Amino acid sequence: MFNVKELKKSILVSLWFMFLTFPIMVIKVNTIYGKVEWRWYRMALVGVGSFFLSFVWRALLRRKEMGLKKAEEGQEVKVPLTRKLISDKRFNRPALVVVCLFALLFPLVFSLYQVNIMTTALIYVVVGLGLNIVVGLAGLLDLGYVAFYAVGAYSYALLNYHFGLGFWTVLPIGAGLAMLFGILLGFPVLRLRGDYLAIVTLGFGEIIRIILENWNEFSFGPSGIANIPRPGFFGIQMNLHQVHIYIYYLMIGMTVFTIFVVRRLQDSRIGRAWMALREDEVACQAMGIDKTKTKLSAFALGATWAGMGGVVFAAKTTFINPASFTIWESIIILCIVVLGGMGSIVGVICGALVLILLPEYLRAFSEYRMLMFGAALIIMMVFRPGGIISDVRKVYHFEGLKEESKDL
Repeated sequence: MFNVKELKKSILVSLWFMFLTFPIMVIKVNTIYGKVEWRWYRMALVGVGSFFLSFVWRALLRRKEMGLKKAEEGQEVKVPLTRKLISDKRFNRPALVVVCLFALLFPLVFSLYQVNIMTTALIYVVVGLGLNIVVGLAGLLDLGYVAFYAVGAYSYALLNYHFGLGFWTVLPIGAGLAMLFGILLGFPVLRLRGDYLAIVTLGFGEIIRIILENWNEFSFGPSGIANIPRPGFFGIQMNLHQVHIYIYYLMIGMTVFTIFVVRRLQDSRIGRAWMALREDEVACQAMGIDKTKTKLSAFALGATWAGMGGVVFAAKTTFINPASFTIWESIIILCIVVLGGMGSIVGVICGALVLILLPEYLRAFSEYRMLMFGAALIIMMVFRPGGIISDVRKVYHFEGLKEESKDL
């Protein structure tokens, strides 16, 4: 419905943006010829663009408020299309077949550059699903998750450098060491929750990074470790192109394995305990659930997948240093879980693909790509706070009483 009041607000927003951007967008000083160029057409573009975006933004907010109002009044609210498609088994099977065929044929159709980008995205899918156990299922905010990622990567690099161990030997070792570090982190934070837990995990991640950066005798410091061998396949010699395709298919297999295990964990007894811990920690403990074991298992299993992802990352890049494991990596992985949909496996996969692939494919916009990327994240969090594909809560119906009432 057309609203004059909102139209006036959008006009004021456009005028304000034109005023703010006037020195940057309109005035251009040519120092060589000593002239000032006035680019008025840019002011017109800023005005029209900001007016249109403001008007659409307000319309979407009004629509969202109307939906929330209907939900509070108990009226029927339209279910999002993504949730309908996910819950529809008739759609799931053909879509799964199409996705599998696309994944298998991807290296044969696209260039090596695209394969490398997709491999990186798949690594983040595996690591994101690991963090989804900690944040999405157990509700424990972990800002130092990149530390387990670094443990896996440095496990492979150092064990190969000192002892000559191969990729397949170190993969379970790196996962086990990351699990051990997850348990070591879990013990001090058993009594913490919320912001305090986030601060402690953030400090843990920074401690690991600083140790790797300053302990030169152990980790080679800021210089890092180079010439890390890529994974082999029964001793077969492969060129660079074949190796990258092999790593891609390796990540496909690891992603499928991760999805299977995480799905089984989510539907298991420990998964239901994690979700109970996420909803209400006090009620969870009152119902007889061992809070200590539940938290430790979440940290340990979540860290395991980060360790596996770190081993593959080191093998793919063949070079690692502490600069690869900063807090921004933890934030990116956390954004994958939150924007994809906390607790949702499909949502985390979509979040990883969007957050990793979108900045790469926006390189054509040069310096504006990160601005567009940030705007996309803001729009997502405002209009889809549950994530791209939010987790669908399971509803159990007990029909025994109905049958008994019919018999009576």
